[in-house]
Amino acid sequence: MRRPGRTQRVAEAFLAVARRDFLPARQQPYADDDRPLEIGHHVTNSQPSTVRDMLELLDARPGHRVLDVGSGSGWTTGLLAHLVGPDGEVRGVERIPALVVAARASLGDRYPQASVHEARRGVLGIPEGAPYDRVLVSAAATELPTALVDQLAVGGVLVAPVAGEMLRVTRTEDEPRIERFGHYVFVPLIRD
Repeated sequence: MRRPGRTQRVAEAFLAVARRDFLPARQQPYADDDRPLEIGHHVTNSQPSTVRDMLELLDARPGHRVLDVGSGSGWTTGLLAHLVGPDGEVRGVERIPALVVAARASLGDRYPQASVHEARRGVLGIPEGAPYDRVLVSAAATELPTALVDQLAVGGVLVAPVAGEMLRVTRTEDEPRIERFGHYVFVPLIRD
C-alpha cells in the first residue's frame, strides 16, 4: 500500500488549526486521540491521521481555490484555509444544516478566505464556483464522482475515498489520471 509523505506545511496546519475548536464540548477531551469522533447527526470528525494523509495527497498550495465536500465540523475547511493562505479560497459544502451552522461558528472570522455552504439537493459540490484547483471529499463514494472531477481545473487534483480506496485524481485534457493509496473507511457520500 502506498502512503503519502509528510510535509512541514501540513504539520504546521495541524498545529495552527486545533481539532478541539471544531468539536462539540463532550468530545473535546478526546481531540488528541487518533480516531474518528461523533459530532452528531450520524457524522464523525475524521481520524487525524486520515485527514493528514488526505491533505498530503491533495497538496493544496497558497492561492489555490479549494472545494471541501462533506465539511462536517469545519475542521478540514480550517486546515485547508491555513494551507491556501489569505490569497486562496476554500468553499466547504455540507448537507446537514446544523453542521453548517456549527462549522461557520467554529471558523468564526479567523479565516475570511473560507466559507461553508449548505449542499443543494441532488447537486454534488458547488459547480457554479468552478473551476477549483483542488477538491477534497470526506465521504465515501461507491464510484468516482465525475461531477466533482468536472469541477476541477485542468491539472487540478481531487482526493476522495471511492469504493473503500483512497484515490488521488488529476484532471487532464483527456481521461483523469487516477492513483490509489490504500483502504480507508468513511461515512457514505450522499448524492440526494
